[in-house]
Amino acid sequence: MAVMTFAEATRRALAQEMRRDGRVWVLGEDVRFGGVFGQYAGLVGEFGPDRIVDTPIAESTIMGAGLGAALVGTRPVIEMRIADFVLPAMDELVNQIAKVRYMFGGQARASVVIRMPHGLLPGSAAQHSQTIENWFVNVPGLVVAAPATAADHAGMLISAIRSDDPVILFEAKGYLKQKEDVPDDIEPVPFGVAVRRREGRDVTVVTWSQGLKPVLEGVDAARQEGVDAEVIDLRSLWPWDVEAVVSSVERTKRLLVVQEGGKVGGFGSEIIATVIERLGPQAIKAVRQIGAPRIPVPFSKPLEAEVTLHPDAIKAAIAQLAKS
Repeated sequence: MAVMTFAEATRRALAQEMRRDGRVWVLGEDVRFGGVFGQYAGLVGEFGPDRIVDTPIAESTIMGAGLGAALVGTRPVIEMRIADFVLPAMDELVNQIAKVRYMFGGQARASVVIRMPHGLLPGSAAQHSQTIENWFVNVPGLVVAAPATAADHAGMLISAIRSDDPVILFEAKGYLKQKEDVPDDIEPVPFGVAVRRREGRDVTVVTWSQGLKPVLEGVDAARQEGVDAEVIDLRSLWPWDVEAVVSSVERTKRLLVVQEGGKVGGFGSEIIATVIERLGPQAIKAVRQIGAPRIPVPFSKPLEAEVTLHPDAIKAAIAQLAKS
């Protein structure tokens, strides 16, 4: 076990897979110089510029080149720098990468990884702080992962690289420079398997990505006041671990979903609807979700604070649910 940043954990995982499989390579802006968060630092020295490939500032070209390279048998890791920048490449991603296997009857596969650091980073404003995972959960053909810990970031990157399906790896932008324990031997982390981060009997709290840390703080604060909440970290949104969530809510009878992204049309609504469909409305005492309002992320610090997840708000929601 070693202590390292999230970015360093993914760098180690990527290097491990590049040594294991010569078909794996990286393309994106500034990757040769280490990437925005240092997640590619030093890799060009080991693997050379033919496998750590700098590209022009042209996201549609980057995405399309990754697709073409995958179709001829390589395994590209496509770096989008931040999730907001994927918008110019939506046709290549949504209409081509996601659908090519289906359109060609399984004869072609887009085995690509699209790395998209996402979420609020203080002072980054409306075009650099979006949490947009729900857009891609709605696209058939894509695996969507949103881990919250350094070890899960690294392990899911390995699973994504080895997957025959296209994988979007949403990386918690605000966590990439934080440090955590990471195993010396990084193993693949499966998609569709949630983790119980806290055990509890009164309320089930479901979250993912940058929601996890404020949730854990809120849950621990609620526990000091006698409310025992269970925390489920989904880790991936498609597939997602329906059984883990349903079985927990079946015990607690109460559900709180916490998402950094927008509450309107967010994935939290999908979770709540699925749980109610599976258990029936009479089996649940109360449900609630916390998410961002439907506004652009402000640059102003006081306004930015209004769209940031706060442990106190999560604690209050847990306490309210427990009384229901």
